[in-house]
Amino acid sequence: MDRIETTLCLIIRENKILLAKKKRGFGEGKYNGIGGKIKENETVEQAMIRETQEEIFVTPTKYEKVGFIEFDEYYKGKKENVVFHLYIVYEYDGIISESDEMKPEWFDIDNIPYDKMLPDDKYWLPLILQGKKIKAYFNFDEEWNLISKNIEEL
Repeated sequence: MDRIETTLCLIIRENKILLAKKKRGFGEGKYNGIGGKIKENETVEQAMIRETQEEIFVTPTKYEKVGFIEFDEYYKGKKENVVFHLYIVYEYDGIISESDEMKPEWFDIDNIPYDKMLPDDKYWLPLILQGKKIKAYFNFDEEWNLISKNIEEL
């Protein structure tokens, strides 16, 4: 099983969260945070900033790492170990804009569309929004049915 290192960031302001609808690739049609794979010779922080610039055209300037989530899941038909380093972005430079990959949209924290997100989000995102830091593990089958999960507050 290969390991894929990724980042995911959530932009939060004034009781709202920015989620983006994935327009192509893994998770197409689902809302998610902003992020992607870490490139060779790139730090986690550099990858988070680059992915945010590429996907919604802003540069995070004030942010905090709030979690580490590991998945055993099927990616492109193959069982993979996918890890993402989770950040909250509090301030950024630029104007949030749609890209060819992501369509960003603000949601009230009390009205997050969990039914239009990946199935694990409903377990860990509420904890992050309560100000908690987490370490989590999710195991999914090929149909994205949850086999097991473990979430620790740090």
